[in-house]
Amino acid sequence: MAERRAFAQKISRTVAAEVRKQISGQYSGSPQLLKNLNIVGNISHHTTVPLTEAVDPVDLEDYLITHPLAVDSGPLRDLVDFPPDDIEVVYSPRDCRTLVSAVPEESEMDPHVRDCIRSYTEDWAIVVRKYHKLGTGFNPNTLDKQKERQKGLPRQVFESDEAPDGNSYPDEQDDLKRRSMSIDDTPRGSWACSIFDLKNSLPDALLPNLLDRTPNEEIDHQNDDQRKSNRHKELFALHPSPDEEEPIERLSVPDVPKEHFGQRLLVKCLSLKFEIEIEPIFASLALYDVKEKKKISENFYFDLNSEQMKGLLRPHVPPAAITTLARSAIFSITYPSQDVFLVIKLEKVLQQGDIGECAEPYMIFKEADATKNKEKLEKLKSQADQFCQRLGKYRMPFAWTAIHLMNIVSSAGSLERDSTEVEISTGERKGSWSERRNSSLVGRRSLERTASGDDACNLTSFRPATLTVANFFKQEGDRLSDEDLYKFLADMRRPSSVLRRLRPITAQLKIDISPAPENPHYCLTPELLQVKLYPDSRVRPTREILEFPARDVYVPNTTYRNLLYIYPQSLNFANRQGSARNITVKVQFMYGEDPSNAMPVIFGKSSCSEFSKEAYTAVVYHNRSPDFHEEVKVKLPATLTDHHHLLFTFYHVSCQQKQNTPLETPVGYTWIPMLQNGRLKTGQFCLPVSLEKPPQAYSVLSPEVPLPGMKWVDNHKGVFNVEVVAVSSIHTQDPYLDKFFALVNALDEHMFPVRIGDMRIMENNLESELKSSISALNSSQLEPVVRFLHLLLDKLILLVVRPPVIAGQIVNLGQASFEAMASIINRLHKNLEGNHDQHGRNNLLASYIYYVFRLPNTYPNSPSPGPGGLGGSVHYATMARSAVRPASLNLNRSRSLSNSNPDISGTPTSPDDEVRSIIGSKGLDRSNSWVNTGPKAAPWGSNPSPSAESTQAVDRSCNRMSSHTETSSFLQTLTGRLPTKKLFHEELALQWVVCSGSVRESALQQAWFFFELMVKSMVHHLYFNDKLDAPRKSRFPERFMDDIAALVSTIAGDVVSRFQKDTEMVERLNTSLAFFLNDLLSVMDRGFVFTLIKSCYKQVSAKLYSLPNPSVLVSLRLDFLRIICSHEHYVTLNLPCSLLTPPASPSPSVSSATSQSSGFSTNVQDQKIANMFELSLPFRQQHYLAGLVLTELALILDPDAEGLFGLHKKVINMVHNLLSSHDSDPRYSDPQIKARVAMLYLPLIGIIMETVPQLYDFTETHNQRGRPICIAPDDYDSESGSMISQTVAMAIAGTSVPQLTRPGSFLLTSTSGRQHTVTFSAESSRSLLICLLWVLKNADETVLQKWFTDLSVLQLNRLLDLLYLCVSCFEYKYLF
Repeated sequence: MAERRAFAQKISRTVAAEVRKQISGQYSGSPQLLKNLNIVGNISHHTTVPLTEAVDPVDLEDYLITHPLAVDSGPLRDLVDFPPDDIEVVYSPRDCRTLVSAVPEESEMDPHVRDCIRSYTEDWAIVVRKYHKLGTGFNPNTLDKQKERQKGLPRQVFESDEAPDGNSYPDEQDDLKRRSMSIDDTPRGSWACSIFDLKNSLPDALLPNLLDRTPNEEIDHQNDDQRKSNRHKELFALHPSPDEEEPIERLSVPDVPKEHFGQRLLVKCLSLKFEIEIEPIFASLALYDVKEKKKISENFYFDLNSEQMKGLLRPHVPPAAITTLARSAIFSITYPSQDVFLVIKLEKVLQQGDIGECAEPYMIFKEADATKNKEKLEKLKSQADQFCQRLGKYRMPFAWTAIHLMNIVSSAGSLERDSTEVEISTGERKGSWSERRNSSLVGRRSLERTASGDDACNLTSFRPATLTVANFFKQEGDRLSDEDLYKFLADMRRPSSVLRRLRPITAQLKIDISPAPENPHYCLTPELLQVKLYPDSRVRPTREILEFPARDVYVPNTTYRNLLYIYPQSLNFANRQGSARNITVKVQFMYGEDPSNAMPVIFGKSSCSEFSKEAYTAVVYHNRSPDFHEEVKVKLPATLTDHHHLLFTFYHVSCQQKQNTPLETPVGYTWIPMLQNGRLKTGQFCLPVSLEKPPQAYSVLSPEVPLPGMKWVDNHKGVFNVEVVAVSSIHTQDPYLDKFFALVNALDEHMFPVRIGDMRIMENNLESELKSSISALNSSQLEPVVRFLHLLLDKLILLVVRPPVIAGQIVNLGQASFEAMASIINRLHKNLEGNHDQHGRNNLLASYIYYVFRLPNTYPNSPSPGPGGLGGSVHYATMARSAVRPASLNLNRSRSLSNSNPDISGTPTSPDDEVRSIIGSKGLDRSNSWVNTGPKAAPWGSNPSPSAESTQAVDRSCNRMSSHTETSSFLQTLTGRLPTKKLFHEELALQWVVCSGSVRESALQQAWFFFELMVKSMVHHLYFNDKLDAPRKSRFPERFMDDIAALVSTIAGDVVSRFQKDTEMVERLNTSLAFFLNDLLSVMDRGFVFTLIKSCYKQVSAKLYSLPNPSVLVSLRLDFLRIICSHEHYVTLNLPCSLLTPPASPSPSVSSATSQSSGFSTNVQDQKIANMFELSLPFRQQHYLAGLVLTELALILDPDAEGLFGLHKKVINMVHNLLSSHDSDPRYSDPQIKARVAMLYLPLIGIIMETVPQLYDFTETHNQRGRPICIAPDDYDSESGSMISQTVAMAIAGTSVPQLTRPGSFLLTSTSGRQHTVTFSAESSRSLLICLLWVLKNADETVLQKWFTDLSVLQLNRLLDLLYLCVSCFEYKYLF
């Protein structure tokens, strides 16, 4: 048992019954009544407010002006107000991956293209709260960080930890005697006890200067210095942090929008060797997903031919660009699975004969027999040379094979070496191919082992593998389609594969497969741009291969990309007259109809020029209906016209050299116009083929149109199948998005009519079409909506703040745009559930707000605020307030409401009636939900007459824009329009206040989005108008503040009314509202924000009175308060430098009867000191947030609080987190500042003193700390009882006379109720006690001493008892 010192035997065991007896006798009233009712009469003459009700906060801005800090300098100066650099707007350049920007260099661009490029290139607009990381959400005293910080602490070695000395204590019994033993084992004062103490005592070291005469004051001073020496500055750094999940107040910074990459795989092609080498062979790689039946990457072309073989093609191939010499490629796989194959296809130069004949020599000749077959090989080389000279630009299919990618990856990942060697051949094991490992490798496993599920398909951590592909399959001329390939790939996975029976082409292709490095050198993008870290342009590059994801990827576009892929699939010339058998298709991208108009935008393959004007498909010998497997990659121009088109020319190639026979003969033509009614044409096409050259002006027409006088193959039937796929961050490829952007761009350019599809939209019907296109955005596909999310939201916001002028009329699109935004963000939330943070915030939307959003142009032809802005010649104006719009919202004063709700008609009889008609259906308690911010406020229910006030409101309603109308008369003279500007945050607040029904529900579901959007707009407005340093009361107009008050009140009402039905939604709404108010404290009038907080509290309090089980709602309020109090300037918001003003009453309050800890004032106490230690009205008003925190703690820890026991840990953790954050905050390291911070928590001492009977018993036995009802009340009248001497107690407090007759201050519950009180957990009790010690450690000693002096004996005994419990809790305990 732990040793117990002698004086501890006398410590008082004050219990609830004794204190209740004394207090009840003095006040002759119920303690519970004292707690909840105002004390009047001769007890107090000033009004008090119960803890369950919110007090009116101090007007913080006025207080700071009227109460300047007494000292001009010093550490306290930083506590008075927020620092001047608190908020900054930073324009951060985007991180460009490539050395050269991907933006096209074209001089004239379409408005939509210009907008896209601006969206992809302008700087990030970031609002930085410089000190945000010092808030409680980023408290450094977490479990993981504490371990790091505690590494530098000196190791403490205690006597009980030291190993026993074998010479002094040879046996175990003596060893036990050496340890500390409890003095309770023998009767105190007995002879045996004395002998025991002497025998078990060790001699202490000699004390120097023990007999010197030293003044007591000096000794006390020396002891005080020694106690403080070598002490760790931060108390909470030594105390384990509470075990809780991610702090609710932590709002993580969203990821920077960036280009999407899946898991990246590096493939290096090392060598390709056949048994005979007679001609060049051309290879390509691509990934296929068998299950999805989709090609999931573009082709990678590589050339492993020797220089001798390349020389055979020199007449046909221009000098090779370095970008086409790549032999390594990086593939991206977003959805890796067991169904992914790496397919390798080989082609050769076209020659006479079918594929089987051409492949025969490769299957029969062996390298070992080269000498024996020398003559035959020379003949083959001669023939190949002739074909290369004549047909060198044409190709024919040759062979193919496939690698089951995940088998290789999983096998390599299981090895115990840094690399793997795997050989792949056809016919050794399962299917037509097998993988066998070097027999010397340790730990071999079966390569057929496949992991279950996609979780095992990890491409980021497997060990590099070197593969040797031993055999290839001969390409079948009639089985070239992708459908045939998928059948082959599926067959390869079966044990009895058909392919294994085929005769293979023997070869050796060596490739390396490994996870791609994070920042590879010498890398080219799919557009052939050099990625950064490209030291030398002469080095052979690595190509990034563009992914075609197997399923949709929901990532917004952030870079310019405009690529087109053409896939000729099949041709049917069976019914065509004439000779057309060796058919190739020449593909060209044309900007006009002349043959010279072919554009050099087709990407080269391998060992050729970077771009070319034409591409040819491979020829299948003597086949009138060939299939194709070609991929033609095109770099699309940024701006397309009606004359841009794809031209397909079909040729018959003469393989035999005949006299007067041309090498190629045109046998057909067809084309695809790139634009159709302004939209890019993509998809599957089955085109008719013309026998003649197309006539003039053909490019604007589709070949399906029967042109007069033209001859067509097979009577104008579709005979050519081709697929066109665009990968573009310019073209949306969604009809609804295309229509919306086209109409908005028509407004930009003021060019009518607008052709959308088959419609010609004139200016007079543009309004209805524009509104319908906005509402139809909900019908668009989600994937293109996400890809163009940034631009789409920018355009909707622009329509909110600048209603366009159409046909001379101002069209208000604010409501429609607000509805569309609400719909879009809800779609994202519902469909992208895995992309949310702990608060339900979609990361894509959060990153848009944080990085992308900025205030739109304020005037036509003006750039957007900030760097990178792009202006447009947009004809915009804002409308004056019409008589049929709602004229005002009387938020305790008349003022205009909105010009954005066309559904509200009629002129209200009064502003109050209008409020009720607009939002009265929302079920709010309007008696306490509006903030009175003006002296002319009229009570609800009044019917104001047409006074001067209401006249002013009507005047304001006539031009209720969101802001001023500068230079309007001049611009109106020029344009005939009134281009006044609106501010987005003001319009957003108005739209939200007046919306109803499903729109309002959608906005509530994602309230965080609109709140954060509003706050950033407010900050940008202040920044661009140089108002960040302006007085807070003049930053925003009163009407906007009224809208905010209305919005906060209605949303608080939703939380209160719906918390039992829509739990998940209400939790999100509650946290969103709290973060919003937290943000407002940084930019708005802080006193106004305090009134908003009070408004929310009042609504919750009113609801709590009617709830049988209030725990859920109180828990929501705790979350709400914790988030607000996580503000980085929480201490400053509590006015730590203010002195609490005593009430004007001549008689001080005996007790602030509204507080559990309010009973420290007495008729002889200094009222200022008393107010500092109790939750008095002055304390709760001036230290507003701290008062709310301590009030919640007092109410929840009250043993009479029914149903709140489950919230003990939550509220204690909130207080613990605050104090822990203060303790580690570098701004408060100065002791003088820390004392001011501790002053905000002085009432905590009293709150914890009252909880002593509920605290966990950390002593060894209960009787050591006197649990309830163990001491008779009469024992307090005698110093010989089992409690500390009253004289000693008062001497400790600095007073020589006990004041037993003084009224007590603890308002305790009844005996019967307290006997059944549930004890706090050890963790909660420990957290409370460490908070108490922090306050006592850092508080001003003078203030504490004054308060101790005026404590009654009962209170002082309770405090000593509490401190002893702290010793028992935190003392070092040696475990035997």
